[in-house]
Amino acid sequence: MQCEKQASIKYYVGIDVGSASVRAALVDESGTVVAHADEPIQIWEPQPDHYEQSSADIWAACCSVTKKVVSGVDASQIRGVGFDATCSLVVMDKQFQPLAVNSEGQNNRNVIMWMDHRAVSQVERINATQHRVLSCVGGVMSVEMQPPKLLWIKENLQESCWEKAGYFFDLPDFLSWKATGVTARSLCTVVCKWTYTSDGGWDDSFWKMIGLEDLVKDKYEKIGNHILSPGEPVGKGLTPGAAKDLGLPEGIAVAASLIDAHAGGLGVIGADVKGHNLPCENQPITSRVAMICGTSSCHMGVSEVPIFVPGVWGPYFSAMVPGLWLNEGGQSATGKLIDHVVRGHVAFPELQSKAAASAHNIYTYLNSHLDVIKKSLPVGFLTVDLHVWPDFHGNRSPLTDLTLKGMVVGLTLSQGLDELALIYLATIQAIALGTRHILETMQAAGHDINTLFLCGGLSKNPLFVQMHADITGKPVVLSKEVESVLVGAAILGACASGDFASIKEAMEKMGKIGRVVQPNRGHKRFYDKKYEVFLKLVEHQREYRSIMNSF
Repeated sequence: MQCEKQASIKYYVGIDVGSASVRAALVDESGTVVAHADEPIQIWEPQPDHYEQSSADIWAACCSVTKKVVSGVDASQIRGVGFDATCSLVVMDKQFQPLAVNSEGQNNRNVIMWMDHRAVSQVERINATQHRVLSCVGGVMSVEMQPPKLLWIKENLQESCWEKAGYFFDLPDFLSWKATGVTARSLCTVVCKWTYTSDGGWDDSFWKMIGLEDLVKDKYEKIGNHILSPGEPVGKGLTPGAAKDLGLPEGIAVAASLIDAHAGGLGVIGADVKGHNLPCENQPITSRVAMICGTSSCHMGVSEVPIFVPGVWGPYFSAMVPGLWLNEGGQSATGKLIDHVVRGHVAFPELQSKAAASAHNIYTYLNSHLDVIKKSLPVGFLTVDLHVWPDFHGNRSPLTDLTLKGMVVGLTLSQGLDELALIYLATIQAIALGTRHILETMQAAGHDINTLFLCGGLSKNPLFVQMHADITGKPVVLSKEVESVLVGAAILGACASGDFASIKEAMEKMGKIGRVVQPNRGHKRFYDKKYEVFLKLVEHQREYRSIMNSF
């Protein structure tokens, strides 16, 4: 009987390409991660604000981790594959060979990463057009989207790249092409990062206005004229070559992909919350925001009608949850910022040695050190005189100002481990205050949000989670499976296989709640005051910049 039960289990493979690593998971039909593997991928930074990767390196890592997670499993039980990835730009020539996105001519470096800010001049000119498509990106296009990067390539690498290019893929779409040989694009990528609209398609006038009329001439073949909804099956499934690379049988269903943050949202936002005493119980899914927090953070809220939120991307129809409009706020550097602040501190070597001696990672050690120095105070109150503005890599939402810089107010001459712990705490609080700023902007525009659902690497840090609960005043739901992004990717594969009637059904059955973190209501007044200071910081930055600009 046990053997028969095991044989009936259906599995799905979720593959997630993050900024610095590729991960894969084998997930069963109830949403349990059965096996998990990860592998680093390379990042090149040839000059400031230029970040590049290799599509060949990424695919090799996808194959390696997938082979690991399916090892020893009966292949007949694996029903589908889903991909998600960062919204990086992949460039291939007309023969599907990689093309250099750099002046050095290094063809293996054919990916402009999502966090690359080389196209500042181009995005400023695009925003100056005030074209109608900008209304669906919060009124201002981000330098992290694809049109400014395409324009940069045309203006800076016309002969070596632009004229030779046959295909420009968002990284999630590159992966589904690599697996199936089909150049179809996901509605998620083209709507969120390329200005495609679900009702009107591509807008010829936009591309002509910004100087990329070349893309219109070939009926958008280079950027996609065959669009699929996330979770739809692509082509005839895995090609023989891709099946061999991945260690899977030929023909297994492959789903139209998602951007990584959207996969995380899919993995958590639809979970059944009954019995957890949450304000979103018996409320529509529109009362929830999924926050995917890793290198950067994304804040995903859905609505039944389109809501235009200044400085927040969207509304995008069916870009994450079919039939619902998506708004996406974000912070360009969160995990990356915490690492930057901690590792750049003079006391970091001392932290490293003490953490190693206690057999803890550096963040677990810092959290315990804060508990030691807080004495009778709540931990968060330690930063009463220390404040951080977190936009070290510009502001994505809700101010959409990539020229903003980070700020720290309240430094002293002390440089010990206590001071490192305090700046670490203040940085986490600043990120949470930024989340509050985004949520309040969304609510002012018409969203009704009462619960946060967190996933991603930073959700494993209890201090990060508690600060988000305390500072936003909303309960935080953590998934039972820490790897919610991978569960989201597996949900896509499950839908493509036909085992679930819809993404909504798969979300409800495969998404599981693990733990709920409630806000400390008694700390509200302190964090209200911190938020007042937070908003003053950006006022002062703009004021002093105005003074200096008049010089």
